[in-house]
Amino acid sequence: MLLESTISTGKAAKLLGVSVKTLQRWEREGRLIPVARTDSNRRLYTETQIREFIGLRQANHAPTKLVAYCRVSSAAQKPDLANQRKVLEEFVVAKVLAGVGFIGEVGGGLDFRRKRFLALMDEIGRREVRMLILAHRDRLTRFGFEWFEHDAQTHGCEVLVLNQERLSPEQEMVQDLMTIVRCFSSRLYGLRNYRKKLNEALKQDVNDVKKAQQCN
Repeated sequence: MLLESTISTGKAAKLLGVSVKTLQRWEREGRLIPVARTDSNRRLYTETQIREFIGLRQANHAPTKLVAYCRVSSAAQKPDLANQRKVLEEFVVAKVLAGVGFIGEVGGGLDFRRKRFLALMDEIGRREVRMLILAHRDRLTRFGFEWFEHDAQTHGCEVLVLNQERLSPEQEMVQDLMTIVRCFSSRLYGLRNYRKKLNEALKQDVNDVKKAQQCN
C-alpha cells in the first residue's frame, strides 16, 4: 500500500512540462514507470517520484556551453564591438576557459527581438549554456538585466559580468533614452486622441438623449 498520495497522469505531465503521450512513451521505454494503476487502468504517480525524475533529467542534461556575448547599437560602432571581443578573449585566456563561443551582434539594448540574443536566450532556456560572459551588463540588455540573470541562473547558467565601463558607450545610453522618450511621446499623443474622441462620443450621446427627450 502506498503511503504517499498519488497524482493523475495529467497532473504528472503538467509538472514535467510534457504531454500525456510522452509519459506513455516513457513508460514503454522503461524511463518512468507509474507507481500504480487505478481499477480502470489509469496510470498513477507520486509527486516525490516526479521531483526525483526531474532532478535526474537535469543531471543528465547539465549545461556545457560557455558563451561570450558582445553587442553595439549601430554599425558605426563596430570598432567597439571588436574591442569588446578583445577584452573578453583576454579574460578567457587568463582564466584558461576552453571552448568559449563568441557572439557579436549589432542592435539596440532596448530591442528584445535581436536574432542572436533570442537564439542565446533559447539555448539558455534549453539548459545548454553553463556560463555567459559579458563585458558590461548593458551589453546584454539596457534594462531588466536582473530578470534575465535570474532566468539564466534558474536554467543552470552562470552570468559573469566584467563591468568594463569603457565598453559601455555613453552615446548608446543617449540613443536608448531618446527611444524611450519617443515611445512615451507617441503614447501620450495617442491618449490625447483617444480622450478627444471619447469626449466627442459623450457629447454626441448627450445630444441624442436631449433629442429623444424633446420628441417625448
